[in-house]
Amino acid sequence: MSETHLQTNTEEQYAQTEIREDESDVQEDVCPECGGHTKLDAEHGETVCEACGLVVEENEIDHGPEWRAFDSAERDNKSRVGAPTTKMMHDKGLSTNIGWQDKDAYGNSLSSKQRQKMQRLRTWNERFRTRDSKERNLKQALGEIDRMASALGLPKNVRETASVIYRRALSEDLLPGRSIEGVATAALYAAARQANNPRSLDEMTHVSRVERMELTRTYRYIIRELDLEVAPAKPESYVPRFCSDLSLSDETERRARELIEGARDGGILSGKSPVGIAAAAVYAASLLTNQKVTQSQVSEVADISEVTIRNRYKELLEADGVPA
Repeated sequence: MSETHLQTNTEEQYAQTEIREDESDVQEDVCPECGGHTKLDAEHGETVCEACGLVVEENEIDHGPEWRAFDSAERDNKSRVGAPTTKMMHDKGLSTNIGWQDKDAYGNSLSSKQRQKMQRLRTWNERFRTRDSKERNLKQALGEIDRMASALGLPKNVRETASVIYRRALSEDLLPGRSIEGVATAALYAAARQANNPRSLDEMTHVSRVERMELTRTYRYIIRELDLEVAPAKPESYVPRFCSDLSLSDETERRARELIEGARDGGILSGKSPVGIAAAAVYAASLLTNQKVTQSQVSEVADISEVTIRNRYKELLEADGVPA
């Protein structure tokens, strides 16, 4: 018998075996009694037919934990797994973190000798967590991102996205010649706009340690080099935050959105700051819904001048057909 014929027979055997395995996988979910669909009952360790109730398999292996918990606090106390990995930490949260409390497992204070020992362990633990200059750079930058995001009230998904953007910039050697704070601020600004939760440049500058000029220059460079898709900020993105900070009603927020939409249809949004448009729309909507809000209050929340609000809100009312 030739080698070609043997090879053909072997391939046919493999194909038939795979077909039989596929058929067996399909038949596992079918009841042998009535042909109905079977379902795994993890609580009792049985596979039961949903149609006739036949127990197809019993005493199955439970892959869950061996302990039971009746509330979330008990579950957290008994769980032996660590926190999930996160991009917001330079080591993704996989390394050991020694707590700052000088107490033992029973809550008793440590002696002076033990406190000195724990302090030395914390020092060496911090040194081992950052092995090279890149990890030290990343640790400092992610700390800056977390600090600025907390000051701006940005959610966790924005912080995660900013951390990923900064990691990409670091891996592609975009940092030489630029400050860590500048790239971190630009990454957070881009992440906030991508998540449709934008912040103005003035707000970013207030919480950052870099000037506005450096921020804008670094932001344009990061966007170009990493080929990030960041759509222009829309005025509607700022309206919910402004209304929340001013304690305005849902009716006022809805009216502000209508004013912005009417201005967009009238073509008067082009070339104007979305923050100014949003602030003016909120102020105009508060007047139309009899909400007591002054221009200075809106100006403080939106971080723009009262002159901008006066000019823009008149344009919005004219576009909506309401006399200013």
